[in-house]
Amino acid sequence: MSLKKRSFSLSGHRTSVALEAEFWAVIDTCAGREQISLAALVAKIDATRGERPLASALRLYALAANK
Repeated sequence: MSLKKRSFSLSGHRTSVALEAEFWAVIDTCAGREQISLAALVAKIDATRGERPLASALRLYALAANK
């Protein structure tokens, strides 16, 4: 399974996140459903992730959203 890398500016810093394409597909769909950009959704998840790595937080978000 290959990872797809995407880059974002979060809190004024550039960061890259590599996730499986299936997770990005769910996250993209959620952003569309919320009518916000992918970057805005990632920033929202980043703001509430606590100590968890961003990639893990995004995967958990996608799993919860896909139920």
